[in-house]
Amino acid sequence: MIGPDGEIRDRIWLGNYGEQVAADWLRAKGCKLLAKNFAGPKRGEVDIVARDGKLLLFVEVKTRRKESKIRPLDAVNREKQSLIERGANAWLKQLGSRDLPWRFDVIEVYVEDGVKPEVNHVKDAF
Repeated sequence: MIGPDGEIRDRIWLGNYGEQVAADWLRAKGCKLLAKNFAGPKRGEVDIVARDGKLLLFVEVKTRRKESKIRPLDAVNREKQSLIERGANAWLKQLGSRDLPWRFDVIEVYVEDGVKPEVNHVKDAF
């Protein structure tokens, strides 16, 4: 992507942008954001922790350029899932309970210069 200043955006910028798009999208759908970039011990990590009513969401955000041949969901491999699961377990441990409904979601964000990003919410992704 190219910014308004003509600078080419790197993949770190793209990932941060996608996370912000996903967070805004979740809020617009009525979810309450509880944390962004939650890092638990043992390398656990969750991009977004949110609540949809009584349901707790552990969300991985993957952003790709619209023309990418690789679907964002495909980047959430077993290793990445393990990191997210460790982060979710750390979050649940902080709550002191696992007796609440929760799930793992992936939000795919597709971007293209000069076009509003597209969001695809994959519920119960793994």
